[in-house]
Amino acid sequence: MLERLQSLEDRYDKLNEMLSDPDIISDTTKLREYSKEQAGLEDVVQAYREYKDVSSQLNDAKEMQEDSLDDEMEEMVKAEITELTHSKDDLEEKMRVLMLPKDPNDDKNVFMEIRGAAGGDEAALFAGDLYRMYSKFAENHGWKTEVMEASSTGVGGYKEIVFMISGTGAYSKLKYENGAHRVQRVPETESGGRIHTSTATVAILPEAEDVEIDISEKDIRVDTFASSGPGGQSVNTTMSAVRLTHEPTGIVVSIQDEKSQIKNKEKAMKVLRARIYDKYQQEAQAEYDENRKSAVGTGDRSERIRTYNFPQNRVTDHRIGLTIQKLDQILQGKLEEFIDALLLEEQTQKLEQIGE
Repeated sequence: MLERLQSLEDRYDKLNEMLSDPDIISDTTKLREYSKEQAGLEDVVQAYREYKDVSSQLNDAKEMQEDSLDDEMEEMVKAEITELTHSKDDLEEKMRVLMLPKDPNDDKNVFMEIRGAAGGDEAALFAGDLYRMYSKFAENHGWKTEVMEASSTGVGGYKEIVFMISGTGAYSKLKYENGAHRVQRVPETESGGRIHTSTATVAILPEAEDVEIDISEKDIRVDTFASSGPGGQSVNTTMSAVRLTHEPTGIVVSIQDEKSQIKNKEKAMKVLRARIYDKYQQEAQAEYDENRKSAVGTGDRSERIRTYNFPQNRVTDHRIGLTIQKLDQILQGKLEEFIDALLLEEQTQKLEQIGE
């Protein structure tokens, strides 16, 4: 592991030199590529340098212990050796985690698709709650949110809403949200006070860059139509809404959020690219069933992953058995406890696989 870490540090130093080269600075593609690689190495190189410093201090303390010391100095050296040994062990564990294979999508922006599932209007209302929860989570991280397409129910809910969250590391935080989310609460329309159970599904798609997926224009059928509002009534007499169909995969994207047909087509292409990229990724992962089963929360989207119980102010993540009595705070976008726990679980599973 130390040899691998040394090679990473050497590469990091080399990248520093390259990023000062005027030829690379003037080449935006190389500059972006090398800057991204350097940023990806920064944490592990920092930990390795700290590890080398602690190891050096520990060796010095052990050499001092071999000298003739008075009782007071000997106790001080022993205490220092104990502290430095703990620090060294902690850094070794940290470096193991930092050297785990990284998801190439982690730094990307994401598309979130939330749909009301079982439960009719109550499911649509819950979909609206989830949209606002993730919007606040994004806001808390300084990320930008943009609605691509929404089919509202007119009472604060959504049959479906597709939106983009732009910010460094968005996918790394939100990829665990894939799946079916269940809500248990008394609907406002329920006069008898009975608790109803409804569900909404969440899909997380990393934004696909042009270089990652090649889509031929001849494979895309473009249809235009008049925008419609709730209930299907026409709200726009111009043919501004756009439907794109990728014929090789059968994936269809319809966007009517903007008044401009050009803007709707641009949005639709972004979503289409992400869905095609996601489809190819899912197919590739299916070839590695065991690996996919061990990946926490990034697999089957029909899987029930979390329950939000309003009467008891409780949220439970079923994948890791974690229950938090802070539903009101979680709906305000404070999802860190769940995300950190899911990340730790995935890291633990990866470390166990490497050990095996």
